[in-house]
This record gives sequence, structure tokens and C-alpha cells, in this order.
Amino acid sequence: MDTPAPRRGRWLLASLLAVFLVLAGAVVIFWGDLVSTALDPKVPFQTYTPPTAPDYARENAWHLRPAPGDPAEADVFFVGPTTYDGGRNWNARIDHPKANRQFREVMAPNYVGPFVSVGRVFSPRYRQASLYSLTTLREDAREARQFAYADVRAAFRNYLERDNRGRPFYVVGVEQGGTLALRLLSEEFANDPRLESLLVAAYLIDTVAPADDPPLLPCVARGEAGCLAAWVSVHAGDFDASERLLARALVWSPQGELVNISPRPALCFNPILGAVTDRAAPARLHLGAANATGLEWGARPAFMARQVSAQCVDGVLRVSRPRSVSLQQKGNWADRRKAPGFNLFYADLETDAKARLAAWRSR
Repeated sequence: MDTPAPRRGRWLLASLLAVFLVLAGAVVIFWGDLVSTALDPKVPFQTYTPPTAPDYARENAWHLRPAPGDPAEADVFFVGPTTYDGGRNWNARIDHPKANRQFREVMAPNYVGPFVSVGRVFSPRYRQASLYSLTTLREDAREARQFAYADVRAAFRNYLERDNRGRPFYVVGVEQGGTLALRLLSEEFANDPRLESLLVAAYLIDTVAPADDPPLLPCVARGEAGCLAAWVSVHAGDFDASERLLARALVWSPQGELVNISPRPALCFNPILGAVTDRAAPARLHLGAANATGLEWGARPAFMARQVSAQCVDGVLRVSRPRSVSLQQKGNWADRRKAPGFNLFYADLETDAKARLAAWRSR
């Protein structure tokens, strides 16, 4: 007997709906893989032609340089995090408009801001490796990240020659920039011993650094100068995140290649306590987070104190989830994999940087 037309229509509609739900679920599950694949340059790095090298004698090669006559006592050499998603290129050209806008509107206010009160800021543009290169352990991706180091080294040498003139300085790097700054500390400081006497402190934010052979002595108290503060963080409740993070983390070999840190231990600095320690830092000691995204450059953000607690466990900083919704990662797939558009330890880092400058003066 023939199926009545209304029943056939309902059956067809239900079948189409089921197919749609299956496809939608698959897209949700594999969306990250789809986006990542779209960002793959699909050309071997060995045959890739990178963008033109920056000339650090020119102003357009810098995100930030101080105005003439800036009275600050110290300097801050800041290496920014990833702002270039990828696609056709392994490495970004320094005039990429979207990448530079994200640095200006998101990264600089949140991560340079805590150091404006202690020094003149020098932040170079460099041919940063794409976000895609940070999501894979392929050899091509490692070479793109290693390639970016030459620009950061050239910018640092330019700063020393043109601007330093024996002034105390900080080195600050975030995420990809922190990894590049780590190699800078290892190589340039070994080649020029006087640099260590001028260094106030090095802050490597969201950066894995080896604890067994760091390029500088770790910061174990706020009253120290010339030391290294480095950490990566996960939410305290995500028990598997620490293991996954360190399993994929890369550090520099003596030959200048990026290699897995495992099984070496990672350095973990607690910004709330101002020390490399496994002591727990309760939220009552937290001086203040800030969401400075979109603020006019130089504007001081409002601080949100007592938002998080933190403790170093097995080389990773476990941080409680902040209460404020403005301190939660937002944006598309790519934005959620970059440095956050807020700084959970903004006020803590500002206070720490001031204390280390006072310690440097005393030393």
C-alpha cells in the first residue's frame, strides 16, 4: 500500500533534519582542525620565500619607541606575542594590518601596560611565525619559529647600539615572543657579560623555560634584580591540561633548534608571590587583573583585585577561574589560541617590576 503523501513528507523532513544535525555536530567537533588546515601555508618552509627583513634603523620597524626626552630611568625591551593567524605565509610581513592592529588594541595595552611606569618601551615588529606554526610540531613550523629569532636579535642589537647607553633595562616577552626572548637571554648575554649587570629582570609570560638550565638565575624573592621570571598557566580544575601543555612545549637546544622540553622540568614563577616557588598564593594576595583591550595607549585600566589564586604544580601555574566575565577568553578559534585579551596579573607585575628596579638600584 502506498505511503500517504503527508507521512512521506514528515519522514523526509525528519531524515534531512537528522543528516543536518550529524553534519553540524561533525563541524563543531572538527572545526579547529578545519580552521587549522585552512591556515596551513601548504608549502615547505625550505622552498618558502619569506617577507623582506625589517630595517631597525627605520621607525616603521618598531611597534613602540619612546618619544625624545622621555625621563624614565630604565628601558623595557618587549617582544610581542602572536597576532598573525597565517594562511599563505609561514611568517608575517611587518606591515600586516590586522596583525599590527591586534598588537596595538589588545596585546600592548594588556602586556606592555604593566611596565610603562618603570621604563621607556622598545617593541620591535618582527616576521613572527604564524599562529598555525604554534599549533603543530611539524619541522616546517619549527623552522618558521626559529627564523623569527633573527629579527628579534637584530632589533635587540640595534637597541643596544642606538639607545641603551648603559641604562638598566628589562626584557619582556609573551608567548611566541617569550620563547624568542629566552634564546636572546641565552645567546646575547653569553656574548656580552655586561648585559647581565644592566638587566633589572626578565619576564617571560606564557612561556615555557627549562628549570634545570635557565639562562639567568630564577627570581626567588621580590627583592632581587637581574633574575628570570617565566611561567605558563592552566585553569586549576583542568587536571590533564598541564601534561598536554608540557608534552607539546618547545625550548631551545644548544644548536639553536626547538626541541621538546620533556622530560626536563619547567620553570614556574608565581606572579602573585613574586617568586619561583610551589607555595600556594591565595586570592586575598592577588593585587589585580585588568582587561585593557581597546583602551587608549597609556590609559591606566581599572584593576580587579582578589580575582584568582595560583600555585605552581609540576612546572605549571595552576590558576583559579576568575569571577569576572571580562577575564574570560573570547573571540573566534584563532583569538582563543593567542595570548588573552586581558592580563590576570597586571597589577602584580607592575608592583613586581617596581620592586626589582629598586633592588637593582641598591645592588
